[in-house]
Order: sequence, then C-alpha cells, then structure tokens
Amino acid sequence: MKPVRSLAHAMLASVFVSGGIHTLLHPEHAAKQAEPVSARLAAATEHTAPWLPTGPVAVVRANAAVQVGGAALLASGRLPRLAALALAASLVPTTVVGHAWWRYQDPAQRSNHRNHFLKNVAILGGLALTAVDTQGRPGLGWRASHATETAAKRVGRLRRRAVERVTP
Repeated sequence: MKPVRSLAHAMLASVFVSGGIHTLLHPEHAAKQAEPVSARLAAATEHTAPWLPTGPVAVVRANAAVQVGGAALLASGRLPRLAALALAASLVPTTVVGHAWWRYQDPAQRSNHRNHFLKNVAILGGLALTAVDTQGRPGLGWRASHATETAAKRVGRLRRRAVERVTP
C-alpha cells in the first residue's frame, strides 16, 4: 500500500505545485479576483493583526506559498496529514473565489467554471482522505480510548488488591 499511497500523494500534490508556482510568478489575475476577499480580510484584521499583509497580491501570493509548501510536504511524505489540511484550507477560498460558476451568465464560461469548481471539490475529497489516513497505524481517537480503558483496568486491579489487603 505504501507505493500506491506515495504515488497518490505525489499526484495530488502536482496540481498545487504547478498552480502555486504560476500564481507566485503571475499573481495579477488571481489578485483581481481576490480583491473583495482581501478587503474583508483587511477590515477583519486591522485591529487584531495590523502587521498582516492584506493587499490582494499579498493574499494571493500567501495562498500560493501555502500550496507550494504543502504540496512539497505531501509529495515528500513528510507530515502528509498536516500538509493535506493546509492544502484543503488553501483550496476552499481558491475554489469559491476563483470558480464561482453561479456568477456567470454566458453558458460556456458557466460550464468551464463549474467544471473547475467540481474538479476542486474532487481534489478536496482526496485531501480529506489524506488528512484522516493514519497509514495503518491507530489514530489519536483509538489511542486515547485504548489508554483510558487500560488505565481503568489497572485502577480496578489496584482497587481489588487494596481491598484484599485490608480485608482479613
């Protein structure tokens, strides 16, 4: 399963490397689409994080940098679950802002953006599976539950031993 998982991670990462590098080098088109989002971000962070760059080009480049970095981690097999979460978080605004097919009246543009939107939803599904994939090892939920059960059994045994020592 390891070769399949590694290949799938690399395949999933490829679209983010390609798109992220392109956006880092040529942010103009994406920045134009991101202007409303960056304006809301600026308003939301002006009091809490005024140091945060909120211009459309900075927002688009930051998102692209997350995509390239997350894709590099995912493709290399380092922190794949965290990388998948970061990529998913970067993909949602990219999809909603960049491929809002419901805003287009022209049937050709509407169809094109709907296809890209659905493609990104499919990629998001792959990222969701990657984010929850424990690669055959027990997940945190199981380990916590198992530790709780083990501790409860030990406490029960200690209690019985204590009662046996006290009772003549």
